[in-house]
Amino acid sequence: MTSSELVVDLRGRLIETLDDFWDAVAKPCGLPEWFGRNLDAWADTIETRGISEVIDGHDILVVHVDRQGLFGEGRPEGDVLAGVFDGEWNRLVVHAPD
Repeated sequence: MTSSELVVDLRGRLIETLDDFWDAVAKPCGLPEWFGRNLDAWADTIETRGISEVIDGHDILVVHVDRQGLFGEGRPEGDVLAGVFDGEWNRLVVHAPD
């Protein structure tokens, strides 16, 4: 059996805050208007499923971001967000600057 991946590539987009992250993933991940825009809601969406038909339609979610802004060195809120991804079925790939 083949697993399907939903790949959301946010490289090249400046993401300074959690709100910027929610804005960036909302459309490609099919987040509903009522989405809570907090870490608990995101964890439910990617781990438990049942909130986004787009995410639920794939076995694996992979989000690519640049190592800057929210995901730069010394940004604890970026580290906390990264910790929500399990690294297996839901992966956050942080790319070093070119």
